[in-house]
Amino acid sequence: MLDNIEHLTPAQIVAELDKYIIGQHDAKRNVAIALRNRWRRMNAAESIRGEIVPNNILMIGATGVGKTEIARRLAKIADAPFTKVEASKFTEVGYVGRDVESMVRDLVEQSVNMVKQKKKEEVKARAAELVEDVILDALIPPIQGRNNAPVSYSSDPSVMPDTDYELNERTREKFREKIRNGELEDRKIEIRVQQSSMPGVGALAPGMDEASMMNIQEMISGMMPKKTKKRKVTIAEARKILLEEEAAKLIDMDEVKEEAIFKAENSGVIFIDEIDKVASSSKKGGGGGPDVSREGVQRDLLPIVEGSSVNTKYGIINTDHILFIAAGAFHVAKPSDLIPELQGRFPIRVELNSLTKDDFYQILKFPKNALTKQYEALLSAEDVELTFNDEALDEIASIAFEVNAEVENIGARRLHTVMSRLLNDILFDVPDKISANAHIVITRETVQEKLSGMVKNRDLSQYIL
Repeated sequence: MLDNIEHLTPAQIVAELDKYIIGQHDAKRNVAIALRNRWRRMNAAESIRGEIVPNNILMIGATGVGKTEIARRLAKIADAPFTKVEASKFTEVGYVGRDVESMVRDLVEQSVNMVKQKKKEEVKARAAELVEDVILDALIPPIQGRNNAPVSYSSDPSVMPDTDYELNERTREKFREKIRNGELEDRKIEIRVQQSSMPGVGALAPGMDEASMMNIQEMISGMMPKKTKKRKVTIAEARKILLEEEAAKLIDMDEVKEEAIFKAENSGVIFIDEIDKVASSSKKGGGGGPDVSREGVQRDLLPIVEGSSVNTKYGIINTDHILFIAAGAFHVAKPSDLIPELQGRFPIRVELNSLTKDDFYQILKFPKNALTKQYEALLSAEDVELTFNDEALDEIASIAFEVNAEVENIGARRLHTVMSRLLNDILFDVPDKISANAHIVITRETVQEKLSGMVKNRDLSQYIL
């Protein structure tokens, strides 16, 4: 399951994260160790494997410094099921809102989709053959030989066919070649496709959330007979529709569920954002009593994080070895305001640094998904070449840092606002005023001209995300 990280050492994992995230080396080191420990546990002696529990991580840092991105990229490196939830949307059992177990159900759903996609890739070649036969049958229906048994025929084109069956088979082979060569992609054919046997139910029953209602609908839908309907589509569209159906038929769903639950239990990552929003600091003050809903959410989170069994529609999943990464800004509350039992379940605390001007410059220049590269790619679709010189990047970084310091620190997200303001006119003028094959260079002077008002104007509410 975790073979893909077998050869990735913690240093190599950090190097992978460095391709997308600037700075925050402490956080990267800790998540890299946590990820490598997943593989180490799976290869430890079986007698102690079940006793090794992951060291959950609590990330503390302002918005936009890379907390979520680190966890998301980590899950991609590990090819692991990953789900991100907001702690603030959960409420204590008995109150209106989502219960905390839904995060585990979301993780299992993600794991099932990953395994299903992997299995579909494995049977893709076989499914493509079956789809080809279905399309061919729709174009040239087959004729059976005598007594409904296929008969042999000469494939030599110089020999005239003796029977209708032989003529039919030759015609089918010619059309099969045309289908494979893509010569008939725009021709329309009539196919039968499965349709939903039960319409969606709009109203929710009292005390039942949306996920539970969907589970009931799926269960009832599974009991109903499968219905098909005729659709007239092009061969290109038919191939896409039928490939999904045929691949699904070749997959053993029981095997998918079993593998998905194993994958979620042993390599799943749950990222709990805004954990500080459920930390109540009222006990530090004088008058007010405890916030029931906030502390209730913490008490409900506790058994999930420390290890319990959660019932899902795919089976029971044990959360003992799921890695939990919690994150929060902790501007008002402090990590010590969490209930002690929950604090103990996040033994590794990592503080992420606020971004400096140099960090902004590097974020604009080096990551694979840098904003500058994204805008260059957008304009290259219009055959317009966009480049930024180093002085321009330095000026953009300086302005973003200054606005963050003076107005509200929203971290790297400020760059989206600054870049959008800077390139707004260019994006509007292409391709009407700026034609294809143009070459636009963004210089320090361009940046100063476009963004001078942004720094001078203290009332920047329209630019705050």
